[in-house]
Amino acid sequence: MAVVSNSSPLIALEQIRQLEMLHSLFGEILVPDQVAAETAATVQPRPWIRQQSLSLPLLSAVQRLTLGPGEREAICLAVEVKASAILLDDDPARKLALQLGLPVVGTAGVLVLAKERQLITAVRPCLDALIQNRFFLAPAVYELILKRVGEM
Repeated sequence: MAVVSNSSPLIALEQIRQLEMLHSLFGEILVPDQVAAETAATVQPRPWIRQQSLSLPLLSAVQRLTLGPGEREAICLAVEVKASAILLDDDPARKLALQLGLPVVGTAGVLVLAKERQLITAVRPCLDALIQNRFFLAPAVYELILKRVGEM
């Protein structure tokens, strides 16, 4: 099944040179038009990242002012294609996606999955690199992730 991504996981993983792990974990990644536009300047094209336009109008549930255009389209595309997961980091977008029944994975969750599947040996260096690139991760969440993967 399809996995849809919003901009932030793509940009964050590209910044720390770990974007390929998405392909290893999920195969093809779908991005809506707005996400493709938002990531064009920072994420190098990959054959396994495929842009897909929405074929239905935006869902009324996503017409919240707190969601960005990429988040709106990513959530709608994930619903439209019945995605097996959506990659999102922003809390309001994650909450809405969960309410719509979508399995949500954040950038940090991608790193946890990568370690569980032995694609990386440690999560801490990746989290530290994300934080150095201005990725927001609450200290309590940082500790929780490291405890979960046995690095604390």
